[in-house]
Amino acid sequence: RTIRLTMRESVRCRIVPDNRHMSSAPDIIRRLKKMGDPAVAASSLRFFKTGPGEYGEGDVFIGLRVPELRRLARAYEAIDTDDLRRLLRDPHHEIRMLALLIMVRQFAASGRDGERQELYRLYLRHTGFINNWDLVDCSSEHIVGGYLFPRDRKPLYRLAASSSLWERRIAIMATFHFVKRNDFTDTLALAERLLDDREDLIHKAAGWMLRETGRRDRNTAAAFLDRHAPVMPRTMLRYAIEHLPEGERNRYMAMKRRSR
Repeated sequence: RTIRLTMRESVRCRIVPDNRHMSSAPDIIRRLKKMGDPAVAASSLRFFKTGPGEYGEGDVFIGLRVPELRRLARAYEAIDTDDLRRLLRDPHHEIRMLALLIMVRQFAASGRDGERQELYRLYLRHTGFINNWDLVDCSSEHIVGGYLFPRDRKPLYRLAASSSLWERRIAIMATFHFVKRNDFTDTLALAERLLDDREDLIHKAAGWMLRETGRRDRNTAAAFLDRHAPVMPRTMLRYAIEHLPEGERNRYMAMKRRSR
């Protein structure tokens, strides 16, 4: 049967790219590798601390920047779970990030609990591959926080008790979803549990979430700081008070110094 298109439909067909022929994981991976920039990859190796004994030890990069990955995530948003799983397990950092950015888009676009649950479970089954701070920070609030917001949040406390640095960061960063909705209870409870954490990246994340709490509810954040400033890790405290007036910053830092 002959199909006649209106002028507007004809134009739309020409300007919208058809990526179906390259929407499988192997095709996406090949395309990203061709797009990579060796100079960017070399810089990323240093920036993300991939040397022996560093937190990103052994990670490898293609050399793609985040804006490029976000554009690709829009193009490949419709890929299926099997392809997402393959991208998530790829050794290259940017390919894993692309998978996470696609998952975030799929989660936001879905209005069905079953689909969101599948993405949430896929995420938690692959935390071993979500193994640097940028991978956590671009995804955990949207998928883990987004899924748990109307549900029991006990999974966050299990993650916070994990031996994995990245699972602990997922736990506290997931609460950014709650904080943005003026729900601070779990952020404060997890920050308190992480006071004794040995990792600076956890101190930074917890301090960041406390700072964001203070931006929305100054009294709630101040009550936490008044109680815990003397024993907070210095990095966590500095992040938490970064945007306070100078006098308040000095008062909290003095509390920390007196506790030595």
